[in-house]
Amino acid sequence: MNLPNDPVMLLSFVNTQLRDNYSDLSELAGAYMTDADILEKKLASINYTYDSKLNQFI
Repeated sequence: MNLPNDPVMLLSFVNTQLRDNYSDLSELAGAYMTDADILEKKLASINYTYDSKLNQFI
């Protein structure tokens, strides 16, 4: 499965996956064969940052 290109859709998808299936962003990125930094940069473009304590983008 490919990750959504639209940052807002990506945010929803990633936060759902983090909540339901992955213990951290690195694990999610590995499962989708992408780099966590790429996800962070794409979501930073809509002013969201990863909070490792909450395991979600806020």
